[in-house]
Order: sequence, then structure tokens, then C-alpha cells
Amino acid sequence: MSPRVSIVIPAYNNAAYLRATLESVFAQTYQDYEVVIADHSSVDKTAEIIDSFAQEPRIRVLSPTPHGGGAKANWNRVSQHAEGEWIKLVCGDDLLAPNALEAQMAAVEANPGAVMVASKRDIVDAEGKVVIAGRGLGNLNGRVSGADAVRATVRSGTNIFGEPAAVLLKRAVLAEGWWDDSYPYMIDETAYVRVLHSGDLVALPQTLASFRISASQWSVRLARSQAEQAAGLHRAILTGQPGTLSKFDVARGNTLALANAYARRLVYIALRRRMGREHAVESTT
Repeated sequence: MSPRVSIVIPAYNNAAYLRATLESVFAQTYQDYEVVIADHSSVDKTAEIIDSFAQEPRIRVLSPTPHGGGAKANWNRVSQHAEGEWIKLVCGDDLLAPNALEAQMAAVEANPGAVMVASKRDIVDAEGKVVIAGRGLGNLNGRVSGADAVRATVRSGTNIFGEPAAVLLKRAVLAEGWWDDSYPYMIDETAYVRVLHSGDLVALPQTLASFRISASQWSVRLARSQAEQAAGLHRAILTGQPGTLSKFDVARGNTLALANAYARRLVYIALRRRMGREHAVESTT
């Protein structure tokens, strides 16, 4: 029988952190899950670390994803190999709380028809120490209509749902378009917005994941490009999901996206000594 949940891991040059990521994945209190992982032709020891977990009964190690195609290539590849009803994508340097799947699947069972579950997450440094605790979701709590959730994230000017480790997605709905890199910095939020067009969100107040800031994170760079892509996504929602947003929502979100991008960059500059010393590699494989 297929597992209820697939944790999919698109690994890329994560040798410094991948062991901790996989240990957090295999420490889940919820048991009905599989792990699908593929290395995206890394140039460090990522593949060796993956091989060291090959005896785990829940893991399926795919052949290396060929070089090229950006993050979308490996994100889609591991997701399309998933057999679970629900998908959680975990990047190779992030962490899950032991009760992450248990809490989110309890929300699934209590809210039939929901298509996405999101929790708060901690922001941690290269050593795994918390920089910002309990980040995300704004004022959302409990079951929220998809339209209201999308409106909230646009109006905030940032991805309030967080990185994929904090999110659980209905596979059948995600599969209608998979991960779309029309706005590469917004590849996760673009998918969330599309999924939420089909159903409700369940927002959990618990902190169930950790997002690691490091020298290889996209968000260290190009604040203006991030803001421009956020504005592009907002405009696409305005035209593609009529009735979800107003022009005022878009204008407000675009203004805050620019402010947030520069504020985020200042935070990264202040924390640069806590991001690790690994070579910063652009995610353009």
C-alpha cells in the first residue's frame, strides 16, 4: 500500500547539513511516510551522505538528476516520484520537528477537503541555533479559505506560509502544475497559491520546521529581483484568480515586498558570520 505522506528531498550541495536534515526526517513520530531523495549533480559530498542512509527502509534514492534545469528540475523530479497522498518537500539543509508529520496529518484528518497545511517555523543559522523563533502565518489560524489565505500572503508582501518544510500539500492538487519557476525566487509560494485556488488551508500555530540561512541560500542575494518577482506573482494572481485580490491588495503587497526584501538583506548582512563558510553556489544547476 502507498504511504499517506511522501517527504521529498531535492538535495543540492548540502553536504554540510544534509545528515542533520535526514536525521530529523527519520525521527518523525508519525510512521506512515516514505522518503524520496535525489542529488542534483552536486559537486560536494552530498551523494556520499545520501548513500550512507541507503539502508533506511523508508528511503528511495533516485539516480542523480542531470545538471541543469534550476531548482524546478529536481523539485519536480522527486515530487513526481512520490507515492503518498500528501507531499512535504524538505530542502537538504532544513529541519523537521519530530512531531511535524503527526501534527499536520492530525490537521488533515480534522479538516476533510483542505488541500494544504502550514505551520510556523524557526529561522536558524549554520549551527542550527535559532535566529528568529516562530516565524510565519501572520494572523492566520485554523481552517482558512484558500482565497483568504492567498490574499493574506499578498497583502503582507512576503511568503507567510514559509519554506516547503513547514508545509504539507495534497499531491493530486500539486500535480496539476507541480513546481513552477516562472518566478524563481517564489517557486514555493507560486505553488501554494495555485494549490489554494482549489481548496482551504489549515494554519497551525506550532513551530514544526526550521529554515536554515546559509551562504548558499538564494535569499542572501538580489533583493530587488526578489521584490520584482513578488510583484509579478501578485499581478498574475490578480488576473488569473479573479475576485481573489483587489488592485489595492496588489499595490500594498508590492510596496511591502520591496521593503521586506531590503530588510531581509540587512538581516543577512548582520548575520553573515552565522551563515557558514561553505562556498556560495547559485541554484542554477
